[in-house]
Amino acid sequence: MSPAKTQPALIGGVALGVLSALPVINLANCCCAWVLFGGALAAYLMQQNHPEPITILDGVIVGLFAGLIGAFVAAVISIPLTLAMGPLRGEMVRGVLNNPDLPPEMRRLFEQFGAGPVIGAGFFLFFFISIVVNSMFGALGGLFGALIFRKKPVQLV
Repeated sequence: MSPAKTQPALIGGVALGVLSALPVINLANCCCAWVLFGGALAAYLMQQNHPEPITILDGVIVGLFAGLIGAFVAAVISIPLTLAMGPLRGEMVRGVLNNPDLPPEMRRLFEQFGAGPVIGAGFFLFFFISIVVNSMFGALGGLFGALIFRKKPVQLV
């Protein structure tokens, strides 16, 4: 009987999504640490809910699902955070633009990237990239989790 994957994938995905979206804490995700953690957490939880040892394939699958769920959770959480941080970002851009030593090319670049359509397009591009990256590294985390947390097979004497 195959172990249940839905609940572990949801918990692992929500954990990695929240940790990936929170400011400052998300800096650990530069090397996909939170994504690997979410995949491994999902494999761990799946093993804890299953009496028999899980297979490596089960770990990879639950990690992949956790990565996909995490991409959606991070996107949903980052929208209000981005909107809340918008005024602060605007002040920072204005401070840079008020610098008289700023070259004209850099001034145009800052003005273009501060526009609303560019921010929206950047969000969707980042979201699609995170779907791909999270599913790959979540599966890798699930593989590691299955190898590390796998129960020893019961031997009958």
